[in-house]
Amino acid sequence: MPAASKINCKRVIVGGILGGVVWSLWGMIINTALLAKKYGEAQAAGEFLAQPRYPLFLLWYILILIVVSMGLAWLYAVSRATLGPGPLSAIKVGLAVGLIGSVPSSFALSAWLPVSRYFPLGWLLEGLIGCTLATLFAGWYYRD
Repeated sequence: MPAASKINCKRVIVGGILGGVVWSLWGMIINTALLAKKYGEAQAAGEFLAQPRYPLFLLWYILILIVVSMGLAWLYAVSRATLGPGPLSAIKVGLAVGLIGSVPSSFALSAWLPVSRYFPLGWLLEGLIGCTLATLFAGWYYRD
């Protein structure tokens, strides 16, 4: 039985921060390039609030993505023993978590939310690709 390696917690945290920043940037691209016009139309139609319910929403959202990315960095670190180190392993972990976390909710929102299906599609792309990018960048930074 191979000896268990210790997780480099500092690298998990810093890699998670890096991944969270990358995911946040990806989300901003999706929400401005793909969905910004649709948000305006939905707000004008009364389908979306004009202002978020939570103060400092964007800051909190970015912090949540950073914390989630730390979890992804940890999953990558523990998966190295079975998947091996490297970008392909990081992509596998990111895609698996992104699919689990994004597909069911995006499908349900697409079916039930009375707004354009572009929103769930955009949110699916933000979650799936963002999760994968975050894990890839965290994995790039991580070392045992």
